[in-house]
Amino acid sequence: MSVPTATSNRHQPVFTADTPAPARLAACKAYLDEEGARIRLQHQDGAPGLRIAAALSDRMDGLLVPLFTTAVAAWRQQHGEPPVPVCLVALGGYGRGELNPLSDVDVMFLYPEAPKTPELAKFQEHLSNGILYPLWDLKLKIGHSTRTLSEVFVEAAREIKSKTALLEARFLAGTTTLYDNFTDAYRKHYLQSDPKAYIVARLGDQSSRRAQHGGTVFLQEPDIKNGVGGLRDYQNTLWMARVRLGITRLDELAQQNYLQVSELRAMQEAYDFLMRVRNELHYMSKHPTDVLNLEIQPRLAASLGYPQIGLLERVEAFMHDYYRHAQAIYRISQTVEQRLALTVAAAPGLVGSLKNLMLARRNERTKRIDGFVIRGRELAYEHRDIFQQDPVRLIRVFRHCQQLGCTPDLDLAALIRASVPLITQQVIASADANLSFQTILEEAGQVYPTLSLMHELGVLGRFVPEFAPLTCLVQHEYYHRYTADIHTLSTIRELDRIFTAADPRAEKYREVLHATASPTLLYLILLLHDIGKSEGIQGHAEAGVTVAGPVLDRLGVAPDTRATVNFIIKNHLIMARFWQKHDLDDPSSSAAFAELVGDADLLRFLYVHTYCDANGTSASLWNSYKDSLHRRLFDTTLERLVLGDKVESRLSERKEMIRRNLIAQTIPGISPDEITAHFNLLPERYFIQTDEPEITLHIQMVNRLLQSISNADSLNPLRPVIEWKDDLNRSYTTVHVVTWDRAGLFYKLAGAFSVAGLSILSARITTRADHIAIDTFHIVEPGRGLVQNQKSMETFARTVDDALVSDKDLLPDINAQAARLANANRYKAVPSELPATFPPTVEVYHELSLKRIIVEIQAHDRIGLLYQLVKTISDHGFDITFARINTERSIALDTFYIEPRGSDTPVEESHLHVLRDTLRAVITPAKAEAPA
Repeated sequence: MSVPTATSNRHQPVFTADTPAPARLAACKAYLDEEGARIRLQHQDGAPGLRIAAALSDRMDGLLVPLFTTAVAAWRQQHGEPPVPVCLVALGGYGRGELNPLSDVDVMFLYPEAPKTPELAKFQEHLSNGILYPLWDLKLKIGHSTRTLSEVFVEAAREIKSKTALLEARFLAGTTTLYDNFTDAYRKHYLQSDPKAYIVARLGDQSSRRAQHGGTVFLQEPDIKNGVGGLRDYQNTLWMARVRLGITRLDELAQQNYLQVSELRAMQEAYDFLMRVRNELHYMSKHPTDVLNLEIQPRLAASLGYPQIGLLERVEAFMHDYYRHAQAIYRISQTVEQRLALTVAAAPGLVGSLKNLMLARRNERTKRIDGFVIRGRELAYEHRDIFQQDPVRLIRVFRHCQQLGCTPDLDLAALIRASVPLITQQVIASADANLSFQTILEEAGQVYPTLSLMHELGVLGRFVPEFAPLTCLVQHEYYHRYTADIHTLSTIRELDRIFTAADPRAEKYREVLHATASPTLLYLILLLHDIGKSEGIQGHAEAGVTVAGPVLDRLGVAPDTRATVNFIIKNHLIMARFWQKHDLDDPSSSAAFAELVGDADLLRFLYVHTYCDANGTSASLWNSYKDSLHRRLFDTTLERLVLGDKVESRLSERKEMIRRNLIAQTIPGISPDEITAHFNLLPERYFIQTDEPEITLHIQMVNRLLQSISNADSLNPLRPVIEWKDDLNRSYTTVHVVTWDRAGLFYKLAGAFSVAGLSILSARITTRADHIAIDTFHIVEPGRGLVQNQKSMETFARTVDDALVSDKDLLPDINAQAARLANANRYKAVPSELPATFPPTVEVYHELSLKRIIVEIQAHDRIGLLYQLVKTISDHGFDITFARINTERSIALDTFYIEPRGSDTPVEESHLHVLRDTLRAVITPAKAEAPA
């Protein structure tokens, strides 16, 4: 049996069948190390990505082929000729001859049809021992399979993944005739065995995979392999073309008119770039990874030779190149997908070429408008010089598509992209072009698809040059998932949904927007809201007003409307920031925000804009809890703007009405005097958001606390009264605690929740004038919402008793709980993993407009952090009157109102600075001491 090799690699490990196993393994390791170092030097010298991938594949050939031939030779020495022919076949990426430094290596042992005999089993075991075991000893990741010819086809028919891997099979070593028989039969199989179904399946895979990775190239942390425009898009294109057309190389698509030469060149250059980036990413990593996260992007940019001096500029240059190349792969792969899908759907007898398909389309019924031809749901051009005759058509064509509900066909889309240079300053300033663009922005519910298409074809940034710098701009901010341009378009998509969706939340925002004089004005505001980022992320809201000025000039926006646009651009961040850190139950909060906004329509635009902005930042950023805070600030501020000074009298009337209702209801065991006392002993803010059932519950809990005074046990009055209520709609549990107020009460309660393994979403702290504290907490079980664990409730109650009655220090129990939950997702990261774009900070300051002292903290969350923070505040002589507790992706964002305990003397700034520095020490990770 002949055993030819598949490689002429001169660098191979040297051993024979007689070489002892340890020496053979040492030779393999030395070979891998030597070749690996040589290839890495080539990479560092700037070798193209595909060249390195091919060299790494050759390196693996140089290892596998000698192992295979030596194993077969050893069998011959010991047993004679092998019982059956065999060949070793590379599959998948290895079969393509493309390995990255940490890629898996997939191989198949291929056999002919033969009865399963003991001798065959022994031979197969011998090959495994001689080939696979050394590879495993070398810590290589090897995927292997053993198949007969018939099993290959069964596996290919059963699973599309196997069918695809076999498409890229490559001979390594063994019997060539066996391999030739396989390749001939398999080629007939994939060309004749329902290629349409394969393409449909691949298109479905493309669609679902892209959706899983954000549906856009422009993620801040893209997946270079599976993301949109990643390596898999390129490979899928080649697989589909191979099955449909029988080609083996991408350049054959150009030969068959499925790709233009320029498209082919752009796609090949992009693929090589992504391969080079993936090579570097693997060289920098200990484990296989394909995500370009924010932490690794600066290192990648530097290692790949980007020369910019500034770190951010270097990263932006690198990521701009990445997005440009990934977008080319995405765009061109979509083009091929559409053309292949068309050939699949073509009538029998049609030759599968783009030219014939276009000829067939001429038979469809057509309409003509403005030099364009409408065929079904597609728009085509009548002649190629249509935009040269009238460049304003480059804007008007998108309005036609929007109005007619159609999209440009492949030729028109290519012509638009090629004609973008015709958008000169004259076109940008054209009244006709700007009227078309403004009309696009006024089509409620249908703006995003049109602007997205304009952006994809390169028109949006050309026609609105102020928008162009946002393209591919990485936003070095903690929350943003997309680049600045895609974030902006995503906010517009959210507004489309508000205008069209039937769900209650969309209806709520739609109702508010329709109360304004011009609801669709928000489209223009959203388009321009981040345009100031072209001059830097910091201060972009203020800069945006200046940058947006020329756009508003060209669109002819009236002065009063312009004032609205400028106000929202400048202040588009303030509403979310306000409700994140202020006590919304305090009437002075809504008064301060009303003074800041000043106008009901501005408030309405700001309210809807904030929602769109947040949802366009990240799909997971908004939730029902935030929505309730957002709505509460909107409602109370709007009431203040509409009623003015009448708000206070209205609040008093509401409070008195509730008191009378409760007395009329006759709460069992509660006298009217107790109800009246409750109303007289509490501040106004308590009654703003506390509803009647909750007030009733609190009165009953206070009654139970007071009743405990008569108990003989002198410690009984120190024990709190606790009630747990599930809120199914908001998916959290509300915990009410009524007890005597005392120093450190809040931090002890917070510590008890930590010991019980529960997380605080928010807290409302209220103290009656008779020193009875009524504290309300919104609580969840981490990762599970409502508190359903009875043991957690019992642990909380027991721990509260220990802390309040026995004055027990809870920190040891909190640390023990943290150790038990060390594997929970929320606490996996260590403080050093906190992104540099989101540093730990503490601010302690006087808020003069609210006459409050405010503490704002952002830090990496951990079990017991809240306990330590509020204990520190208490130890410095302050009481907490309000707390807003937030946790975002393992980051704690906490705000507290504080006041000096038992003193009306103004607090010195120096005292606040001491508190600030102590809190900073709490949130700052301890650094290990250097060895002496």
